[in-house]
Amino acid sequence: MRRYNQSAKVYDTQYSEEQEAKIKTIMKNLRLAQNVIVLDAGCGTGVLIKHIAEKSRFFVGVDVSRGLLREARKKAQPHKSASLVLADVDNMPFPKQVFGAVLAITLLQNTPDPQTTLTEVERVSEQAAPIVVTGLRKRFIRKDFLRMLRRAGLRVEMLKLDEKNREYVCICKKRAALSLNLTQNQDR
Repeated sequence: MRRYNQSAKVYDTQYSEEQEAKIKTIMKNLRLAQNVIVLDAGCGTGVLIKHIAEKSRFFVGVDVSRGLLREARKKAQPHKSASLVLADVDNMPFPKQVFGAVLAITLLQNTPDPQTTLTEVERVSEQAAPIVVTGLRKRFIRKDFLRMLRRAGLRVEMLKLDEKNREYVCICKKRAALSLNLTQNQDR
């Protein structure tokens, strides 16, 4: 938290090109339902706001760093449907299954226990919500990254390795939602 508070003013200068490349890959592959509430878990300086806020009913960004949230507020200001919350992503102040899409970009490698973080992300996601997760290849080997997603109750629908940033980009769904859909289709 202290490190991000200290680097908040220069974070975009250092990392915006890298973040925009990941977001471009995500936006090409993400199918957002209209009128959903979107969570950006670990929103940082709010780079994602301009890409998602106008496409959603409501956009919520959560971060533990006051400094990063100050920078994000500047990006959120023009968007009436965007809100930012100071909170720990491992213990978010939201009820179960409230978000129609959740994005956790450049988050897992910065949390004390990525498995706990993923479990919390799964908890706040609606049954059919797309859940976007990225993970640095130097921090997670592919097999362990996929196992961690499964343990959190997620099923990978898309996994790409962003060669430039050496990072996995995943779009997942809850496993319960997938089995529910299969049951519904069998009943028809």
